[in-house]
Amino acid sequence: MIVVHHLENSRSQRVLWLLEELGLPYAVKRYERNKATMLAPPELRRVHPLGKSPVIEDDSAGSSGGALVVAETGAIVEYLVEKADGRLGMPAHRRNALHYRHFLHYAEGSLMPPLLVKLVLGRVPLLGKTAQKKIQPMIDVHLDYVEAHLTAHDWFAGDAMTAADIMMSFPLEAARSRAGLDASRPHTIAWLDRIHARPAYRAALAAGGAYAYA
Repeated sequence: MIVVHHLENSRSQRVLWLLEELGLPYAVKRYERNKATMLAPPELRRVHPLGKSPVIEDDSAGSSGGALVVAETGAIVEYLVEKADGRLGMPAHRRNALHYRHFLHYAEGSLMPPLLVKLVLGRVPLLGKTAQKKIQPMIDVHLDYVEAHLTAHDWFAGDAMTAADIMMSFPLEAARSRAGLDASRPHTIAWLDRIHARPAYRAALAAGGAYAYA
């Protein structure tokens, strides 16, 4: 059984969604953020030394030493796709395969950092809001890039949804919530509406509990 250590309003919602899409059995252990700091609780360090979410335990893949522990969203996504015999994984077409690799890593490597910086600056008294205004143009470059791609493609890596779309969901949901993604980028909004309508996405919301970005 796969156990997902799931932190509220976090990247781990993508892991629940992927598991639902793949039809892999799993259980959820929920954690709440510290209301003062918004950080993960210390209990997560008992699962992985970094104390971050998402992290999964797979007792069907572990050795005699116990369950296999996998951390980092991208690594978890690749692990689960492989476990499901490649479903939602890399497309066969070379260009689509390149898009798959790119967006699988772009989500956390390029798009998420400025969104996180803006969130942190928003909690800094006085100068935080001023500094946020300097970050927004950087975010807009990314949002325009995504919009251009989705203007020409229904999905991020080919004609069907893949794990690359699942990786891209959280930063774009966060951008819609707090970083200027709105109807001025209609193809990105339409993509968000499509993923939110999927039965597996709705099932993942039911499994994970309240999620501020849906």
